[in-house]
Amino acid sequence: MYATERQAHITRHLAERGRVSVVELADDLSVTTETIRRDLAALEQQGILRRVHGGAVPLRTGSVVEPSIAERMMVNADAKRAIAHRALDAITDGYRGAVVFDAGSTVGAIAAGLGERVAATGARLDVVTHAVPVAHTLSLLPDIGLTVLGGQVRGLTAAAVGTSTLSALASLRPDLAFIGANGLSADFGLSTPDPAEAAVKAAIVRSSRRVVVVADQAKFGVESFVRFAQLSDIDVLVTDAAPESSLADALEAADVEVWIA
Repeated sequence: MYATERQAHITRHLAERGRVSVVELADDLSVTTETIRRDLAALEQQGILRRVHGGAVPLRTGSVVEPSIAERMMVNADAKRAIAHRALDAITDGYRGAVVFDAGSTVGAIAAGLGERVAATGARLDVVTHAVPVAHTLSLLPDIGLTVLGGQVRGLTAAAVGTSTLSALASLRPDLAFIGANGLSADFGLSTPDPAEAAVKAAIVRSSRRVVVVADQAKFGVESFVRFAQLSDIDVLVTDAAPESSLADALEAADVEVWIA
């Protein structure tokens, strides 16, 4: 296979997955990892991608770059629906409790499936969220109690942030939290580009008895600008592919359950 063909393959998979792995690409294309690294270097010089530890991400995926909620909903949509379906297993038969929903497209997919899960399990939930799209979805469900936290709404994510949001979260002790992340790495933990959004995520993590993080494989190895939690702060990671060895080892050391959708 010529270099141009390999690089076209890499570019296509990057667009589909949001991240590519050197090892996986080498296996897919039956070439050495050194060959893949040269291809990634060439594509980086062309302005197509940015190399990160173990692979590459799209060029615009810098530590402070943040896509809008509308853009996120279009990326890896099938994977996010599968992750959401698996994450809802955290709500077991007859579950009783308070649940916090973070902002984000994958968490939004969980909210979209909550009504069916409640009907199937007989769960009785009091739900809290600071995310406007999630609040709208949950407001249509007749069998849950819904509290919407106020604050300054960020246009990019349609989520409330700021002092009033943080103050409200500090007074809560929910049983379960569903939370998203822009980045998930062995060394840096969980991260997101915006400091205000990170503060809210950190407050959710601190306040919740059980934290379920939902993140597709495109987030693996990504380190966004602001860390909001260590791996040891979370209980479950729900994702669409097994993490690479370094991240898998770090998750195991932190006693994090990994659920594959």
